[in-house]
Amino acid sequence: MATSSDDMKKNLTFRRYKDGDSKPRSWNQEIWQASWTHKCPTYVHRTPPCQGSCPAGEDIRGYLDIIRGMEKAPAGMTMQEYAFRRSTDANPFPSVMGRVCPAPCEDGCNRNQVEDFVGINSVEQYIGDQALKAGLQFQVGADTGKKIAIIGGGPAGLAAAYQLRRKGHGVTIFEALPQLGGMMRYGIPGYRMPRDVLDGEINRITGMGVEVKCGVKVGKDVQLADLEKQYDAIIFALGAQSGRALPVPGADAPNCITGVAFLAAFNEGRLQHVSGKVLVIGGGDTSIDVASVARRLGHITVENEKDRPEYIILGHTASDVAKSAQRQGADVTLISRSPIEKMPAAQHEIEDATREGVKIFGQLSPVEVVKGADGRATGLKVAKLDDKGKAIEGSEYVIEADLVVAAIGQTGNLEGMESFQNARGLIDADKHFQVPNKPGYFVCGDIVRPHLLTTAIGQASVAVESVDHYLKHEQLVNRPKVDVHHFNLLNKLREAGLEPDSFKAKAKDEIVQAEGFAKEIDLGLRGTSSDKFAVHNYEDRSAHEIISADELFLGHFAFTPRHKRKHIEVDADQVLGHFEERLVALEEAEVIAEAKRCMSCGMCFECDNCIVFCPQAAVLKTPKKESTTGRYVYTDYAKCIGCHICADVCPTGYIQMGMGE
Repeated sequence: MATSSDDMKKNLTFRRYKDGDSKPRSWNQEIWQASWTHKCPTYVHRTPPCQGSCPAGEDIRGYLDIIRGMEKAPAGMTMQEYAFRRSTDANPFPSVMGRVCPAPCEDGCNRNQVEDFVGINSVEQYIGDQALKAGLQFQVGADTGKKIAIIGGGPAGLAAAYQLRRKGHGVTIFEALPQLGGMMRYGIPGYRMPRDVLDGEINRITGMGVEVKCGVKVGKDVQLADLEKQYDAIIFALGAQSGRALPVPGADAPNCITGVAFLAAFNEGRLQHVSGKVLVIGGGDTSIDVASVARRLGHITVENEKDRPEYIILGHTASDVAKSAQRQGADVTLISRSPIEKMPAAQHEIEDATREGVKIFGQLSPVEVVKGADGRATGLKVAKLDDKGKAIEGSEYVIEADLVVAAIGQTGNLEGMESFQNARGLIDADKHFQVPNKPGYFVCGDIVRPHLLTTAIGQASVAVESVDHYLKHEQLVNRPKVDVHHFNLLNKLREAGLEPDSFKAKAKDEIVQAEGFAKEIDLGLRGTSSDKFAVHNYEDRSAHEIISADELFLGHFAFTPRHKRKHIEVDADQVLGHFEERLVALEEAEVIAEAKRCMSCGMCFECDNCIVFCPQAAVLKTPKKESTTGRYVYTDYAKCIGCHICADVCPTGYIQMGMGE
C-alpha cells in the first residue's frame, strides 16, 4: 500500500527511493508507471460456471443471451428456434430437463454472489415447450454408410442416437422394454414428467431415421456376436434398471421390494394401490418419488392375497380397478441415513413430499427386517445415527410396515452379456467412454455409474465423438480440461457473414513497398492488426478455464428477484389420486426477464461500460456491419495507455489486461 501524504509529513526521514533502487527491477514491476502500463486489454472468452457445472455441458450462457435478445438469430430464424438449436447442440431433451433436472447449473451460477441464481431450468422448459409447439425437427448429417447398434433406449441411448445421426451414421436402438425412454418413462412419475412432452422429444429423435427395435433384449433375443457382424460399432446404454436390495437380514421377505421395481410397475399402469403402511428407505429423488406415488395411490380397505402390491409389482397379478376405486390414503414413512437437510433429493421435492403427508426421518439406519409367522415383513428395525454416521448404542426400535421399499441404489442387468460386467454389476469405461480392451465397444449412462439424466446425456455425447474417431480410424486426443459444448467465435462470424479472409502470404516486395523495410526472415508469413485473415485481440480459454465470480465486476448488477415458476401445492388431504403436473411454466415475458438476469460470465454482453469509462476514448464500438457476439468493441492501441479501467468495470470478466508482457 502506498504511503499517505499525512504519514510522509509526520515522518521527516521518509525516503521515496531506497539504496539500490537504481538497479533494474523485474519486468512485472517496471511496466507499472503511475496511471499507465504496458499491458493493454485482450478480450478473453472463458466458460461460465453454470455450464461447467452442467454434466451435459450445455451452452447455457449462449441460449440465455439469445432469449434476452443480446445474441441475434440468423436471418429467417426465430429467437425461439435459435435458442432451441443452441440448447440441443448438447442435450436433445430441453422440455424434459427443464422439468426434472435437479439443476447443478443453478448451484454453480455466479449470480448467487449477488442475490439468487438465474432460473435456468425455467428458461430451458420454455425453449423445449416452444419447440414442441412449433414442431421443430432435428437435422441429419450426410450419410456415412456406417451403422451403429445402441443397446438401450433410455436417455443415454437416445442422446447417442441423436448425436450419431447428426454425424450421418446409421443407428439401430435395441430396447428390452415395450417403449423407449428408460428411466425418463419408467422411473419418473407422469405428474413430474408429462408423457406427451416425453413422447414429443423422443419422437423428434426417432424421426431422424433411427431404427427402433423394442421388446428385444440383447443377450437373449439377439446375441452380441451377431451385432458385431452387422454393425461397425456397438454402444452400451442399457441403464441401471435393477434396484439394489436392502443389505440387512430378513430383506428376502416377499413384501420387501426395490424402488426401481415399484416405479416401473406404477409407470406401466400395473400398480394402482399400495398397502396401508409403506416404509421407504433412501433419501434421493427416487425415494421421494416412491413415497409421493404411494401417497397418491393410497391403499384399499379389503386386500386379498392376489391384491397385495408386491405381487403386482413383481408381475404375478394385476390390480382390481373396481376395488382400487375404494382406496384410502396410505401411511407413508421415508427414512434416510443422512440428516433431512443433507438428503441428496432436491429440497423442493422433500418439501412437497412433507406437505403431501409423507413422514420423513433422518439419521436412521436399517438393522433388520422384522418378519411375521407367514414370512412377510411386518416392520423394519432401525438404529439412530450420531452426527458422524455411527449407530447409537441402545437406540434401536421397530417401524411397522406392510410394504418395505428400498431405494438405495441401482445396478445393471447384463444377462447374456456377463463378460462385460464388473464387480459392481456395471460396465467399465475409460475417459473416452470406450470399453477397455474391447475395440469397437463404447458405453455411456447409468450402466457406467448411476447418476443424473443429464450426466447420461453428456456421456453419450463424448462416447459418440469417440465412435466417430474410431470409424474414421483417427487417434483419440486428450479431452479438454473443461469438457463442454463451447461457443465458437469463428462459427459465429461465419454465421454472421464475417468469416475472416483466407490467408495469403505476401511477397517480399509487397511488404517492403507497404511497410518500407525488410528483414532477413520469412516475411511472407508476417501479418498486422489490419489484416483480415485472423481474429485479432481475442483469446479463447473456454476449454481451459471456468470464470469465477471474483473476475467479474459485481457492482454492475442491481438486485433483481428471480422469476420463479409456480408449483401447484398439494396437501395431505388433496394428494390421493392427484396426478396432474405440479409445475406451472413461466410466461414468455417472464422468461425473457429471467434470461436478462444472466451475467453472461466470460463473454461480452454489450453493456458499454468499457466505452463509457475509458478516459482516453480508446475503446470503441465495432462498426455495425462488422459486429457480432464477442466482437462488440475493439481497442485503439494508439490511444490506449493501459490504465486498466475497462477491465475493472467489465461486468462479465471478458476484458483482461494481458498484452505487453
